[in-house]
Parts: sequence; structure tokens; C-alpha cells
Amino acid sequence: MNVNQNKLFSTMQNLNGKRLLVVGDVGLDEYFIGPVRRISPEAPVPVVEVETQDKRLGLAGNVAANISSLGGVPYLLGVVGDDSTAEVLKAELRTHGCSPEYLVTDSSRPTTRKLRILAGQHHVVRADFERKKFLGSPIEDRILERARELISNCDGVVLQDYAKGVLSERLIEEVIRIAHSKGKFVNLDPNRSTPATSYKGVDYLTPNIEEAQALSGIHLDDLRATQDSIEKMAGRILLATDAQAVVITRGRDGMSLFRKGNVQAGAHIPTFARTVFDVTGAGDTVIAAMSLALAAGVTLEEACVLANFAAGVVVGKVGCVSASPEELKQYILSHSSPV
Repeated sequence: MNVNQNKLFSTMQNLNGKRLLVVGDVGLDEYFIGPVRRISPEAPVPVVEVETQDKRLGLAGNVAANISSLGGVPYLLGVVGDDSTAEVLKAELRTHGCSPEYLVTDSSRPTTRKLRILAGQHHVVRADFERKKFLGSPIEDRILERARELISNCDGVVLQDYAKGVLSERLIEEVIRIAHSKGKFVNLDPNRSTPATSYKGVDYLTPNIEEAQALSGIHLDDLRATQDSIEKMAGRILLATDAQAVVITRGRDGMSLFRKGNVQAGAHIPTFARTVFDVTGAGDTVIAAMSLALAAGVTLEEACVLANFAAGVVVGKVGCVSASPEELKQYILSHSSPV
């Protein structure tokens, strides 16, 4: 697939001000980073001498941060607990230009928090503070009420499923119905533990290769993952969800786009060689950039190319991060031709 720098730069300018409703699980990522110089005398584990602490937006919060970083306006709709982590999360949202005013508080559950300890760029351990349980009807009804209020003012909808309990089958179905009644597209980042039929009616899905295997029921190792097998995965996912298209992200192998009714004519978008430090959050960047580009009116293929470049920026960093327009522009300049 040819890459036109001028077309991509024009698309980037048109992302400014595009509004996306983001519905899904939200959370806070914390990092404790330092060197390892010895093994603990208490147990055979490394001792990380913490030199740096960092807090970042995680889960759907990272999607919102990427949307904001690229010039869009995110309306983040999710659930937090009545705790100090929620206040830190809201402060981080404001720092990244995202409003926390649409978050719903559920005092029966904690705000999702993931604590990672790193030795340099290498993960040593992760601790999760969360409650994986579907929302009660009153909280779910409040989310749907806010979704009805916000969708009319948005250019599209992003559903982000991390299987923490926000995206029930009922909520997914109702948000899709509301969005389509207003003429808005719905782009969904699925979870491998959710049946594909639960996503019926979405317009686009962006699973990674492991999620695509789980959703399709086709499990392959690297030796058997041929283009034909990827097509079969896509065909099953499209049949189960009735989506217009599925974009399977494949890490170092780029991404593959398949449309309903013509899976054999799928388009492959290769990635560009670069050192990959951390793929955490790359899928968030893909769906944010792709959805903004679709909201800006470009073709699905062009939206995928831009999303692929944006993902190339963030995998060169550690943790959940966003791609700035300047970083994205420089990355495009170094990996494509002017025409």
C-alpha cells in the first residue's frame, strides 16, 4: 500500500476538534522504576531500588489521552470508585486535556489500578487492584443516560472492552443502537474473553492477533499463521458480529484490514522496522487514531495507515503513552515518501 506523506499530513490537520465518545473500563497505571543490584535476603527475588515513580492513564483513559494528544476531543464515559485513586485518575485526565465530568461513581467497587515495578525497561511484577464484575442496573442505566446525552454532539463512538465489567452485552447493544440512530459509527476494541456475538452490530473492530484467535475460535501458532488462516479468522469475526470491517493488528507484522463480503480482498499494511520497547497501550493508540481519521472523513484504508504510524511511535516508549502530532509527523517523514 502506497503511503502519501502530504495526504497523511492533511488528514492529521483534519483531526483537530473531532469529538469521540469513549465508553469502557478506565483505570490508573502506576510505575515504580529503578535498578536491580542485589537479590533480597528474605526471598530469592530481585530488589528494585526505586528512583522514579510515575502515574499514567490506563485502559480507556489511555484511549482518551491519545485522542486528545492528536487534536481530538474525547468524551470519556466509564466507572470509578469512591476512593483516592479516582481523584488521582481525574487529575491525570485534566492534565491530558480530558474532562472527567462524565465518569460515573460506583461506591461498591474500587477504581481499577495497576501497579508495575520495572527494573529499567523490564517488568519485574505487576499488582492489580480491581473488581471484575458487571455493573448493577442503576449504574448501567446512568451510563446509558449519559451516552444518550453525549452521542449527538460526537462524530463517532469508541467502545473499549477490558473485561472489567462496564461493557455488558446490554450496554454494548444499547450504545450501538443509540449511535446508529444518530448516524454515528461505532469502533470497538474487543476483549478475548468476550464472545464475538456480544459485539453484534458494531461497524469496526480492532482486535490484536491473540484476540482475533479467541473471537474466531481459530488458534494457530506462528508456524501455521498464514494469510489464508488470518482471512478465515476475519471471516468468522465478521460473520459473528455483522461488522463492516475488522482490522487485525499483528505487532511486528503490521495490520490486516478485511471488509464484510470480500474477505479475500483484504489489505495488509506492513509495519516499519524500529526498536520495540513496550507494546502496552499500542491498541489504544490504533483505535484512537483510526477513529479520529474516520471522523475526519478519510477512507478506512487511509485511517488504518495513519493508525499504524501512530502505533509505531508509542511502541518505542515504555508503558501506556500517547503519540503527539509532532512525533507522528517526524515518524511519517522518516518512513515514507512525499508522494
